[in-house]
Amino acid sequence: MGQFITLKAADGFSLPAYVAQPVGQPKAAVVVLQEIFGVNSHIRGVADRFAAQGYLAVAPATFERVKSGVELGYSDADMQAGFALKTAVGALPGAGVLQDIQAAIDHAAQASGGKVGIIGFCWGGLLTWQAACTLTGLSAAVPYYGGGITAEAEIARQPNCPVMAHFGDQDHWIPMEGVQAFSQAHPEVGVHVYAANHGFNCDQRGSYDEAAAKLARERTLAFFADKLG
Repeated sequence: MGQFITLKAADGFSLPAYVAQPVGQPKAAVVVLQEIFGVNSHIRGVADRFAAQGYLAVAPATFERVKSGVELGYSDADMQAGFALKTAVGALPGAGVLQDIQAAIDHAAQASGGKVGIIGFCWGGLLTWQAACTLTGLSAAVPYYGGGITAEAEIARQPNCPVMAHFGDQDHWIPMEGVQAFSQAHPEVGVHVYAANHGFNCDQRGSYDEAAAKLARERTLAFFADKLG
């Protein structure tokens, strides 16, 4: 359903992005931010499913500044490789990868002619929160189990668009005390907690939880329909 295009960030850096087109005129657009495993088949599938719902979906390759063509699976070795790449991106100077996400938002707005939402998973969930708080052109944001989102510095941020956040109560990467602190600091954010583990949305991971993924997806689609309509 989709194909890769090239985006250009404000500093001139070029990066690939997977774009899934809906049938007919898009009703809005959604930027999809990867986990630490690259724009792999799971992330492309997420984008394709949004396109099937009538949205233009754009999934930028957020590892591109440190390594090209990353597409990992979910083994322990893949996880270690992904963590190393995430650490390298985090060490980038200045705006780093956020300017690549801004390029994806700008393209999504121009190509769809509508409002733009953003969704991300794991590391992409953290980037989704940061984008909602620092970037322009967003009308809604949905971070899924954003690793690091409950850190004090992240809780201190203020979103510039409506946000819905999904967490799992068995997530050993994101303790519930942190989720509670985030929720208390941001009563404006719709926080949903599921009886599930980290990565519960990904049907390629052992932690996949069909019931939690279905409910979170239904809530997300209703949220985007309301905020991007």
